[in-house]
Amino acid sequence: MSPARSVWSASSLLALGLLACRAVASQNAGTDWPQFLGPHANGISDETNLLQKWPTNGPPVVWEKKIGTGYSAPSVRGKLLVLHHRLGDEEIVEAFQAATGAPVWRYAYPSHFIDPYGYNNGPRGTPLLTTDRCYTLGAEGKLLCLELKTGKLIWQRDTGADWNVPPAFFGVGSSPVLEGVLLLVMVGGRPNSGMVALDQKTGKSVWESVGEKNWQGQPMPGSPGERKLPSHTWEKQASYASAVAAPIHGQRHVLCLMRQGLVSLNPTNGEVNFSFWFRSPANDSVNAMNPVVVDDTILLSAAYYKIGSVLLRVKPDGKGVEEVWRSTVLEVHWTTPIYHDGFLYAFSGRNEPDARFRCVELKTSKLVWEREESWPPHSTPTPEVYGRGSCIMADGKLIVLGEGGLLGLFKVNPQQPKEISRLQVPQLHYPCWAAPVLSRKRLYLRSEDRLVCLDLGKQQAANSTTDGPR
Repeated sequence: MSPARSVWSASSLLALGLLACRAVASQNAGTDWPQFLGPHANGISDETNLLQKWPTNGPPVVWEKKIGTGYSAPSVRGKLLVLHHRLGDEEIVEAFQAATGAPVWRYAYPSHFIDPYGYNNGPRGTPLLTTDRCYTLGAEGKLLCLELKTGKLIWQRDTGADWNVPPAFFGVGSSPVLEGVLLLVMVGGRPNSGMVALDQKTGKSVWESVGEKNWQGQPMPGSPGERKLPSHTWEKQASYASAVAAPIHGQRHVLCLMRQGLVSLNPTNGEVNFSFWFRSPANDSVNAMNPVVVDDTILLSAAYYKIGSVLLRVKPDGKGVEEVWRSTVLEVHWTTPIYHDGFLYAFSGRNEPDARFRCVELKTSKLVWEREESWPPHSTPTPEVYGRGSCIMADGKLIVLGEGGLLGLFKVNPQQPKEISRLQVPQLHYPCWAAPVLSRKRLYLRSEDRLVCLDLGKQQAANSTTDGPR
């Protein structure tokens, strides 16, 4: 063989090798899930090339592990998965290798929170991950900023001590969000610090807003005597929803579904654009669904005492809203609906036997379909029913997790409910109240004390065993 031919062959082999590497990289490529409800904060992933139908025994298990208590979902950025959970008398922020579950670092601090209603005592908020930082908000309101690579503490705030925060029903359950250089946190402080903005680098306060000032003069339908503002210092301001930042009519809004209702803020200074009362007249009630923004409309929903849903249209000047419709067609307890091509997909119902998986037309509130389920009286969810649940959307499918650990794959179909696959995940048990997390074709599911990673990639699934590595 001539030297020239030998060089050409080596070059060809190198090129083929590079193409193969690129093919593998493409197969493993995907998106981060760095915050509550994913990369776009709406439960929708850009992942593609996922399994279109699951094997009989379900997608391969990549890894699983026993974890501490809590209801927060993990977050994934790059090669790291970060989980906020509780073991004993400590809340722990812990990083694992996303691909294997191997521990990387942990940061622990004391927690004395006891849920007054008897639920578990772990954290409820989901970690927020940036390129170099991790932000968490614990059940007692401890706000941390950690170095993402090492878990080293950069700064912290005790929101309960720094602001006048009444005790929450089920602990602190909102997740922090980033808007530009500001970290936005629903702390629920009185009298006018329901929302605060902090410098993300230092944790120093930039502005605080929401409270008596913006509710002054607002009608409060259903409240005793139609009060005009929440005047008692013990009245709570924080809800279990997280702030949503979105452009409407060319103006940036931070939409905060507080315990009293919806407030729109100017993110630069905290100035209130408008307030809209939305809450049950019953004291023992919460708002927990993130606002859903579609063009110039905002959907709100709650499940307590028939409050139902309302669709609002923001006025062109951004300083007010008008009701488009109000209905009980959706009574969303804690999950956030998936919006796609004019339709909402969500679980409706306050209690397990009341729950229905529904598709609703956004502009009209028309119920297009609902999934009927047989429910034994006085029971918890079984492999036959989803109960209340959460769903995310990816690759043209809805991935649904019922609170009893039933995992389902549905076609995104506004004509009828079309379940493609289902699996009772054996490692999970009631209650599974954290929404699924999808990153780089790996699906992460958690119950109160278990974390499971499944492989949804087509090529990977073909080359994996049913049980997968532990």
